[in-house]
Amino acid sequence: MSDSANLSFPRRTPVFTTVLVLLCFTVFGWLAWKVYVPRAYTVEKVEGVRTPADRKALLVEKLAADRAAATGYAWVDQKAGVVRLPIGRAIELTVRDHSKK
Repeated sequence: MSDSANLSFPRRTPVFTTVLVLLCFTVFGWLAWKVYVPRAYTVEKVEGVRTPADRKALLVEKLAADRAAATGYAWVDQKAGVVRLPIGRAIELTVRDHSKK
């Protein structure tokens, strides 16, 4: 007969092994953080390169110009009699012209 009581595993993991495994996970996590987390570096302004603030200001300016063009009247070609109308007014005139046909 064999004695199976001598071949059983210990019921508790030793404290040293637990601490060592936790330390390994901590070191791995710290290394992964150092490698993968982006760093915010300051960059000197280079001629011709726009900062996000510059791009935002240009976008706001462009949107204001587009809004003014879409809602105002202006001559496109005065000699040819071509004008720019607000979108709502252009739709009204188009509907009126097509309803007459």
